[in-house]
Amino acid sequence: MANNNHIVIMAGGIGSRLWPVSTPECPKQFIDVTGSGRSLIQMTVDRFLPVAPMENFWVVTGARYVQQVREQLPQIPESHILAEPEGRNTAPCIAYACRKVAKVAPSANVVVTPSDALVVDTKLFTSVIGKALEAVNGSGKIVTIGIKPTRPETGYGYICAESLEQEQVVKVSEFREKPDLETAKSYLAAGNFFWNAGIFVWNVATINAQLQKYAPQITGVMDKIEPFLFTPQEDAALREHFCECEKISIDYAVMEKSPDIYVIACEPQWSDLGTWVAVKEHIIPDADGNCVVGDARLFDCKNCIVHVPAGGQIVLQGLRDSIVALKNGRLLICQLSEDQAIKEMSKF
Repeated sequence: MANNNHIVIMAGGIGSRLWPVSTPECPKQFIDVTGSGRSLIQMTVDRFLPVAPMENFWVVTGARYVQQVREQLPQIPESHILAEPEGRNTAPCIAYACRKVAKVAPSANVVVTPSDALVVDTKLFTSVIGKALEAVNGSGKIVTIGIKPTRPETGYGYICAESLEQEQVVKVSEFREKPDLETAKSYLAAGNFFWNAGIFVWNVATINAQLQKYAPQITGVMDKIEPFLFTPQEDAALREHFCECEKISIDYAVMEKSPDIYVIACEPQWSDLGTWVAVKEHIIPDADGNCVVGDARLFDCKNCIVHVPAGGQIVLQGLRDSIVALKNGRLLICQLSEDQAIKEMSKF
């Protein structure tokens, strides 16, 4: 069964909310954000190894990041590192990857996952992924992974399930956009709303059929590219046609239209590490609540997160509730309360 499982890792984002550590030149999926010794994309591979062999892993990324993928994941076959000539959101990315998978494994069961999230309880996560793969094998179901919310979060989309069971595959009622705080509180109280982690499980034939039905424009572009897959002309065909794809997420293109969507919910201590505040939650603090990655000496500082690259050194005194991040001559110092504004502040 495992040999029929394939893992598609989407690794094209730029992670601008973790500036200056994450930049378009080296986004967060390629960085050891939490000081674990592994980058986020390496940790993504690690947690899926119990599910599929390395030769069944695929990475879809921007052309500028191919070398970084090769360096960090040398075990992945060269032909499984897929370079998008430009970003067109997740629906074209997934359509391209699943056409490639179908070429070599027409009956494959596929997990599509982002590359830049953190999962602490990997044992529970692996069990849930296994149940999702069983559900889609030989069926027309699409299963999403829902994360049981631990707070009224306004930064995530939500999946509304028809029932409250955790770790069981249940029908999805609808997807909801990022809510305001009061709505998020009502979702938390209801118990059948789960964070949308952007992880999808399906049989490759199922998703290609669903794309044909609900995103025919993208399917038409893939039809032009398909004759050149796994040939020396593939890159040229991609450069010529991929930009023709509608720029749309898989959520809008398929998930919100199809009646065949299911969810399996769990609480594996997941985070998309989308802000410095989120990163801070996953680093062991010192006695004063400071979370430090790298070589930093702190005096009379409380409740700060500090991130210093290898070879860098900093000394801080008297800071409270602050973010300090240094990389390649770029320095960020700001209040933790302003971490949502970093994306805008970093635009020069």
